[in-house]
Parts: sequence; structure tokens; C-alpha cells
Amino acid sequence: MAEDKLQKYQPLIKELKSQLGNPDFDKLFEQMTKDISKPDRFLLKMEMSRLSQPIARFIDLRGQVAGDVKPYEYEGKQHFMDDLAIEVFEREIARHGGYTLAVYEEVMQTENNFRVMQKKAQDTESLVQDVVEQQPEHAKLVRFASYESRIEERMNYSIKISIELGKGHQATGTTSDISLSGAKIKLSAKERVNPGQLVSVRLTGLEQEFELGLKEGIQYEVIAVEPISAGFQHVRLKRTFIENSSSFDDFLNSFIHGNKRRYKVNLDNTMDAITCKGYEQYYQPRVNSLFVFLSQKEQLLLPTIALTNENNAFINYYFEDERKVSCLYQIFSQPRLAAILALPNAVKESTLYSFTHIKDGKIYHYSAFDFELAKQPDLRNLFVAYGAQKSSWRTYKVQLMPSHHEDAFIPLSLPANASKNIEKLNKRPTPRVQSHIQDIKYLLLLTDISSQHQKEAYQKINFDKSLVNKLKVFGRGKALNPPKLDVVSLDYINLRAHKRYLYKTSVILHVDGAQACQGHTLDFSEMGLQVELAQPTNLVKGTIIHLDLPDLQKITKQYTLSNLRYEVVAVSKAKTIINLKVSKLTDLPQVASEFFKLLINSNKDKLQPCQEAPRIPGLSTALRNMITKSVCQFPFYLHKETSHFKIGAVGIGLYPTPIHRLLMHYHNGKQGQLNMKPLFPAGFIESHLTEALRKHSRKSKPLKYTLFVAFDSKEKDINKALKGQCITQDESQEPLFLFQKKTITKNILFVFHLHVSKTGRPDTDYLANELRYVSHYALHKAKELEEGLWKVTGVCDLIDVTDEHLRTLDIDTKLIAAMRLRKQTWLKTLLN
Repeated sequence: MAEDKLQKYQPLIKELKSQLGNPDFDKLFEQMTKDISKPDRFLLKMEMSRLSQPIARFIDLRGQVAGDVKPYEYEGKQHFMDDLAIEVFEREIARHGGYTLAVYEEVMQTENNFRVMQKKAQDTESLVQDVVEQQPEHAKLVRFASYESRIEERMNYSIKISIELGKGHQATGTTSDISLSGAKIKLSAKERVNPGQLVSVRLTGLEQEFELGLKEGIQYEVIAVEPISAGFQHVRLKRTFIENSSSFDDFLNSFIHGNKRRYKVNLDNTMDAITCKGYEQYYQPRVNSLFVFLSQKEQLLLPTIALTNENNAFINYYFEDERKVSCLYQIFSQPRLAAILALPNAVKESTLYSFTHIKDGKIYHYSAFDFELAKQPDLRNLFVAYGAQKSSWRTYKVQLMPSHHEDAFIPLSLPANASKNIEKLNKRPTPRVQSHIQDIKYLLLLTDISSQHQKEAYQKINFDKSLVNKLKVFGRGKALNPPKLDVVSLDYINLRAHKRYLYKTSVILHVDGAQACQGHTLDFSEMGLQVELAQPTNLVKGTIIHLDLPDLQKITKQYTLSNLRYEVVAVSKAKTIINLKVSKLTDLPQVASEFFKLLINSNKDKLQPCQEAPRIPGLSTALRNMITKSVCQFPFYLHKETSHFKIGAVGIGLYPTPIHRLLMHYHNGKQGQLNMKPLFPAGFIESHLTEALRKHSRKSKPLKYTLFVAFDSKEKDINKALKGQCITQDESQEPLFLFQKKTITKNILFVFHLHVSKTGRPDTDYLANELRYVSHYALHKAKELEEGLWKVTGVCDLIDVTDEHLRTLDIDTKLIAAMRLRKQTWLKTLLN
């Protein structure tokens, strides 16, 4: 009982302990405990007395702390403590005037004490678990490219109306918002209203104050009807303008403009657009699929443009030969493209197997599609078994869908009458950009789904080496004048940690034991330089160099700008331009970074920021918009919540995936939300992925996992219907063989590759116009939207590899065929 009381007063006990040894302790004690009952005060007094007792207890921290323990003598007694414990011991001895129980207990509570560390870890884990259990399971469903440009501003304004629904039937209601050409009204749920119906509305609330001159009311067409509760519905209306009354139009325009501050402009459309665009701009720079655009050139379909980012550029490199010429036009030949386009479904999906052969310094690509090899089983085994022996073996998921150059223009979501600048900002692609995209007909996605598991499975297939020459039919020759593939880098926010500035000043560069090189800077930042040398260099990435800045030295006496240590991070093809970053030997500030930080802060108004201009301005944005309009993947986002991550949002595009449809089937009435939790093993996101991603930076390669999901279509509860198992891609799948076999035999198996990338900061420049508009009317809402986007910590790609994975399993093909049929049948029910 007494211990419980003391636990209650722990903060006070901590304060009182700090005053032990003070000559005025008794007075302080009376003052600090004056509001406490006498019995409790007595207990506290006894606790202070206990802590003040001198002791002769021996301290031995060997094996109990993370620090290096050494002998320490005090008043003739030898203790064993590390540096941190000694520091605490001496501080507390000085405070208490001698070696007391309070001193001993403080020493035993140092932060590097294993017992203390374990207790903290347990408390943190318990706290995380409590937080996780309290978090809602559902993630926001973000529909890509679902925002629209609004012609006019809408005002949130509630007035009484009467509405004629036909055959003399009239009803009353109120407006929710109104604009010149439309309105949203609130009606009783009893009223029958259908999309396409023409209705007549009288603004009775306004007619009481103004002469509108419209005795027959205003004609509207019903656009949509949305139930909002058991008793009411929202009806969205669009004016037909049959009245042709310019006086009423002028009145309504001026009324809305004059009162929009008072009644608030409806910002829903713009706020939705900011959220949607925010998630789009996070995703596309982290996509692991290569985007290839196919254009119609006379009678041929040819790959003409590839859009690359940090995560997918390696795929483009793979398909280049020794001349840096892409062979995609040969791999996706006209007969193969015709076969792919003949496949079922809106998104045509197939699997591409490939390897390379080097002869006389030339690279030759060998490739085959799953539908080709399915017709020749013997040749299939030969191709995959031989190809899997080579280090260049790759497997790609191929997805092909229509693409339209009209989609290159996505206007701002802002009303046209919101500002005079809106028309200027809503610029369509330039004629130069249009000339590059006008012939595009299809978008092709190439996703690397190679895995060690698949490679080992194919390597086990026996093949006759004497038959390898038969694979020549899958080889591709070399054209003298191949069609050109333009490679365009995705243009998005400069995610460098430090802004760069253009500046030219002389440098002297030298490496230990080598001759000094003369040159000059092209740009600089707090942590790096770009230098152009007078002569080509043999420096390579990772080399440590030393740099002198003779001209800049003339303007400072505070810093010594010679022998500055830098690391080479990139070298141009011509070997004359090198990128450098500050190389630190310790955690202490480096002279170069300190100097440039001061130089930048003192001259920001004079320095010119470095802008990286694209080769064709606007082309990257146009292609980006076209991709946004045709998303067929399953992206989802990790949000930072206190000390862990959670799935905060899921993206969905024009072509929902089967797993989208499955999760939407179980949404349980929660429109716009998905329950992602059952897909993953317990604690995978909150614990494992949180810890793994913390160790990564934005520039790190994506974390890769394989996710196995067992689905029982007979279960009504999603938590019982789905069971997920997740391993890293380099882990053995052997322990999960029985799990897969049981699922294939009785239920439905989904297999995914999961790629997880860390994000940088949000591209607020991309959202600037919409954010500025919302800030104008509701600054707090703009801040909430921006803060929400800053919470996004990770971007994930969930890539369905089930079909290819099933080909690698040593399981009865009849069982697999039966499972595939169950899966197809169930997915068809979702479309009906």
C-alpha cells in the first residue's frame, strides 16, 4: 500500500531528492508537501530519510553497462564503474555531501545500464502496441487524376428554395452551395429525383430581399443524387440557361463575388486536388516500373520515349547494347505487339524473359514472352533453364494500355474566375512538346520481377546443351539505323539537401602523391562543389581529394581555405567535370561547409540559384500527366505516426488491380477507405518496416520483400478472409511451401513483390497555386493539407507476380489450374 502511495508521488519524490543535502531541506519539504495529507507526508518523509542514509555498499557494474568499466576508489573502497557512472557518482556525492542510498540508486539508473535499457525498450514496445491498437485500420483511398477544373467559384450559401419536380409536384429545400451555372441542394429523402431530370428552382430566400425577375424559376438539370442521411439527400444541379436573362446572371455573379468572404467559397474540389496531386508527386519519382511510350509511325508501332527516374533507370540501361542503342524496338516487334494487344482485359499483361550474350565485344539480347513459350514446352524449358544459368537473366512483367496525347494537359483545379492569372497558368503543352507526343498510342510498363527463388527453380531444370543453338530464334540482330528511343528524366522537385548556387572561382585540386590540377567551380552548396578541370582527370567515384580556394581565401581571414577534404561523387564522360561532397573524418564541423554556409547566408540576394534545365521544357510534365491518367499499379503510402509508421493512403488509378477490387469488396460501407491491415503479418508495418526504413535515406535503393496472401472467398470478415506472410526477397521460401500448397489446394493465393522507398520532402512547388488559393480563404486548411503531406515517409509498390511465381512451384499443375479457375470466377463476380 505504501509503495502504491509512493508511486503516485514519483515526480515530487524526484524533486525532493534533488534537494537532499540542502541545509534548508526541512523548510523546502514543508513548503512542497503542504497540500498533501499528513499520512502521505509522513511516508514521503520516511522515503527521504531512507535515501539520506549513508551506506557502504559496493558498486560493481561489470557486465551491467554498455560502457568500459574500470576500478574507481572512494574513501578507501574500490568500485567498478564506467565513465558515465563515475560522472553521476561524483555529481551526486557533491549534492548529498557523502555516499548515501540516493547516490547509489542514481548510479544504478544511468541510461547505458542494460537493465534500464531493457525496461525502456519494453515500455516503448508496450506504448507502440497501445498506439497501434488505437489507430484506425483503414487507409484513405486516393483516386489519381480524379480532380477536375471548376469553371466558377462556388459559394457555401444556405437559402430556402422551392423546386418543381414535374406534374405540378413541388417540394421545399435549401441550397448547400451555389454558383452561376450550378448548385447543390438539400432535399428530403422522400422526394424522387433522377439524374438527367429537368427541374425548376425558385430561390425563395433571395426573392424575399431582391427582385430577381424570374417568376417561373430557374431551370436546372439533375447531375447526381447523393444520400447524406436517412432523412436527406444532396442533389447536384447544372443550369440549362434556357432563361437567357443577363440581368439575373449579373446579379448572381455580383452577389457571389460580394459575399464570398462572408459565406466562404466552397474549397472541396481544390482541397481534394491538392491531396490527390500530393500523393501523385510522391509516387512517380519512386515507381519501379520503366515507362515506355509507343507511337504510331506510318503502319508501325514503335517505342519512341522512355520516362526514367532513380528507381527504374536500370531497366532502360539493361536493354541498351554496347553502342548505348536500345533494342526495345526489336524485343517489342510488330508480331509480338499484335499478340499482346490480342490478349484479354483492358490492361494487356504478359511476362518477358531475357538474357544477353557477349561476343567480340558486342552485346546480343535474347528474349521470349510467356505466350510464345507456352506453345513450345520443350523450347520453354531449354530457354529458361539455359538463361537462368547466366548472370544477365532477367524477368519482366509487361503491361500495355492505351495512352492519349490529350491527357498531357491537366488543368489546375481552380475556378476560372478565381483570378486573372488562372488562364495564363493553365497552359497546354507547347507545339514542340506536342510534336513529340501527338503520335503516342500506347503506354508500356516494364517491371523487373526477377528473383533468386525463380532463378534457382529454373536452374534445376535439366536441358541438353547440344540443343542450345535452337535458341537463336529468340536472338535479335543489330540494325544499322535503328529507330531512336528518347530517354526523358522525370522532372520533379530538386531533392538535394542543400541548394546549389552558380559561382565561378579558381581551385587547385590535388590527390596524395599526384600532381596538382587547376580548375574552377561551376556551382557550390554548403556540402558540395561542381568543378571543371583544365585537363581530363583519372579520378573515380569515391576518391578523396584535397582542394585549395586561392581567390576565396582573399576575402576571409576567419577560415583557412586550403587542403580542404572532399570526396568525388561523380565524374563526367569527358573526365573534366567532377562533383564533390564534403568528406568528414569526425563529427566536428568541416571548414569548407562552415565557410560556404556563411558565404551563402550573407549573400543570398546576390547569388544565382542553380537550375537544371530539361532538354525539352515541358515534355517530362506532359508524359507525367499521361501516366497519371493511366495508372494500373497498386501504390500505397506509409505515414509517420508518433514512433512508428502506418499505412495512411492507397492510390488507385484508371485501371484498378484485382487486389484493389478485393479490398473494396470488403470496405464495409466505409467509402473512400481500404483496410490494408489483413494483407500483412501482425506488426510487420509498425515494427519491422518502421525499423528498416529508419535506417534508409531517400537515395537508398528500395527495400524488397515477397508477400504471400491466402484468400478464403467464403469468409465475410476481411480479417478472417485474408492471411499474409512476408519475407525479404533474399530469404528462402522453403518454410512457406506448405502455406502456399494448402492455400492453392483450398483457397486462392496471391503473390506480390513489395518495393518500399523512403520519400523526400513534398513537391510544394507542384501544388503552389492550389495551396495559395486555399490559403486565401482558409489558411488553417492549407496548413493542414501541407502538414498531412509532410507525414508521408515511405512509398510502396505492390506488384502482382502470382502467375510467374506459380510456374516455379513444385506443386501438381492440376491443383494450380483449379485454383486459377476459382480465382478468375471470384474476380468476375466483383465486376458484375
